[in-house]
Amino acid sequence: MFFALVKQAILENDPQQKISLLNDLHAKFSADELSLSSQHCVDLIPIPGRPQRPELVHPSQVARRRLSSEQGRVALIHAVCHIEFNAINLALDAAYRFQNMPIDYYRDWLRVASEEAKHFSLLEARLLQLGSAYGELTAHNGLWEMAVKTQSSPVERMALVPRVLEARGLDVTPGMIERLQAAGDLQTVQILNIILADEIGHVEIGTRWFKYACQQAGLDPQATFIKLLRQYDVGYSKGPLHVQARKQAGFSVAEMDALTS
Repeated sequence: MFFALVKQAILENDPQQKISLLNDLHAKFSADELSLSSQHCVDLIPIPGRPQRPELVHPSQVARRRLSSEQGRVALIHAVCHIEFNAINLALDAAYRFQNMPIDYYRDWLRVASEEAKHFSLLEARLLQLGSAYGELTAHNGLWEMAVKTQSSPVERMALVPRVLEARGLDVTPGMIERLQAAGDLQTVQILNIILADEIGHVEIGTRWFKYACQQAGLDPQATFIKLLRQYDVGYSKGPLHVQARKQAGFSVAEMDALTS
């Protein structure tokens, strides 16, 4: 029952209905009303549920403008809002895809999904305040593409989605906050501060379950993480890391060096 409800939430297209399904699922799980018995087959989900808009384009085609203008701030908020919507699906997929994990694993990823839904709702409301809406600008699908690539391995999923793609927010969000403060957009700054604080915890959850999956597979976590960075050719070529936040999220110095090398 649990996994069927998680899949239903992933496949739901309407953002508000997806969040409603998630909230109901989280409440039932917290009340111990759902069985964790696994299915015989875990279905592939090449495309998760999402609204028809925004139009998905190559990352180079996503709108970018100076934050000194309201249009620029709308473009930034829309981009982060889309990331948070994707993050709901990613957290739910982590719970659905790997069905032989300890119960705390599912508790953690439902908590992450719920917090990502809170972030999405805050940003969506901010867009409406600024005369826009989620879906009015273009976006890209890079996060889910990596989810598909890592769908067969909890080691690879935990390493490359929460610890590489999602963790990039730890590095870039402080810069966004500074620029928005300079532009006088304190309402959006408040939202991003909430997101940054929560995301440290989300990445730490990814680290914790990455280490667990490595232990189960008899792998050294640090060496495995560095190997996967090279295997998938991922890392960060621009900008410094937020070292303090990454340490809180469980990164070693060697791992951070490998990300930027």
